[in-house]
Amino acid sequence: MVRNFSDAPVDPAVLRRLLEMARRAPSAGNAQGWDAVVLEGPDRTGVFWEATTTAEWRRRSRRWAGLQRAPVVVAVFSHPGGYLARYREPDKSLAGLGEDVASWPVAYWDVDAGMAALLLLLGAVEAGLGACFLGNFRGEQELRSALGVPADRRYVGAVVLGHPAGHDPPTVSARRPARAFEEVFHQGLW
Repeated sequence: MVRNFSDAPVDPAVLRRLLEMARRAPSAGNAQGWDAVVLEGPDRTGVFWEATTTAEWRRRSRRWAGLQRAPVVVAVFSHPGGYLARYREPDKSLAGLGEDVASWPVAYWDVDAGMAALLLLLGAVEAGLGACFLGNFRGEQELRSALGVPADRRYVGAVVLGHPAGHDPPTVSARRPARAFEEVFHQGLW
């Protein structure tokens, strides 16, 4: 995860390729229940930062200068209603998931949006760019309003894209050791 970007623009063809890759993310029932708002350039990305951060956070953050220079922010939204509609269709209706989001054992609208975000992250690395995922910690309503996002969409998070710039010291979280292979993968049974 890169959090220190230059302000050099991302080649439009590269950005399009990354977005096309994300568009083909796996999707439960092929519901395709996520959308993204692509913000390019400081005027548009500034709208994102204004909605999702506070002046106090920007003042305190050692990452702010590097993050705000990122030339692209892709804000990802899930659409739970799209899954309900899909699972009311004849080929999916027997699953009994078309009436209420509470009936879903897993919120696949968020899972699928996360898969699309991951494809953006992986594609950025392959394209020689830097990227990071920023979770939803504040400002969902303000962001949806500023971007004209329908009320039935949920803000999942954003992928920040651009060219890495200089030293990007690891966060405290990044310094935590990775769990051992044997702790994560249980061969045959737990």
